[in-house]
Amino acid sequence: MEIPPGFEVQNERNKVCLLKKALYGLEQSPRAWFGRFTKAMVSLGYKQSQGDHTLFIKHSSTGKLTLLVVYVDDMIGKLKYFLGIEVAYSKNGIFISQRKYVLDLLKETGKQGCRTSTVPIEQNHKIGSEESVPVEKAQYQRLVGKLIYLSHTRPDIAYAVSVVSQFMHDPRERHMQAIDKILQYLKSSPEKGLLFKREDTLTMKIYTDADYAGSITRKSTSGYCVFLGDSLVTWRSKKQYRVSCSSAEAEFRALARGMCETLWMKIILDDLKVKVDNPVQLYCDNKSAMSIAHNPIHDRTKHIEIDRHFIKDNLDRGFVITTHVPTELQIADIFTKGLPQGRFQDLVGKLGMIDIHLPT
Repeated sequence: MEIPPGFEVQNERNKVCLLKKALYGLEQSPRAWFGRFTKAMVSLGYKQSQGDHTLFIKHSSTGKLTLLVVYVDDMIGKLKYFLGIEVAYSKNGIFISQRKYVLDLLKETGKQGCRTSTVPIEQNHKIGSEESVPVEKAQYQRLVGKLIYLSHTRPDIAYAVSVVSQFMHDPRERHMQAIDKILQYLKSSPEKGLLFKREDTLTMKIYTDADYAGSITRKSTSGYCVFLGDSLVTWRSKKQYRVSCSSAEAEFRALARGMCETLWMKIILDDLKVKVDNPVQLYCDNKSAMSIAHNPIHDRTKHIEIDRHFIKDNLDRGFVITTHVPTELQIADIFTKGLPQGRFQDLVGKLGMIDIHLPT
């Protein structure tokens, strides 16, 4: 940045201008603009959501609701296509997908004519830090970034994308082969997406699971998914930061992360004045982890004491109740490991993923 013409001071090379307000292009300018925008919205009667500060809500005296989400300074209107996400409306609800995004990705990578795969990642894969041939880091990182964005509407690839994203610092040929597997799977189902159904009453359900010591480093993978009514609204697949000493501990850590997501969702829904039946149903397939959640004193879990007290507090105040679910009915299993074709396709159906282009 240079001093504007006419404001230069002769023979003063060590002087700088004092900035009185944010200028376009400075690092702090977007934040300053958003702060001013927030004050303007509040003055107009909008309330800033505590769960998402870019969401502004206004409830009128006549019962009307106005929702304003700030992403850019453009008015979009009724959403049909936004940043690669396609939105369709019907009497059954709202359907979101990224069909064009998938097709463009296949074209970019030269996979339009590739053979297809019924799963995005192999069962019992052993993908870790490899000694195989290095691949171009920038290209690998770009592809993983695109897949991460795609996983925002494609929970069926969430686990596979979580795996390949762990090697962006030093990608190898084996890791690129794993990306190719994901692309082959996408080739078989580019139109798949999520349907948010119209429902009269809403219950919140959360499934949490963990794959104990499933990675080569023996760290476990947490997975959870949250349903509002019969619609999947949020999900996550993530390798745990620490090695767990037992399957119960791994499941317990996943349970805590899932409960954090549920609390955040409850804040958003309260801001929107959306009534949800209480308590939240939390489904876990590990009885030992559920026992730890209800037991306030346990010598073997002192190292996860914060998680334990956090979960126990929410159980005691009646926000959530835990229910044991058989492993074969554990939907979050799809976010923790590679699965055989039959099991994988069954869980994809339970996630509520459909292809609206297929004949019914």
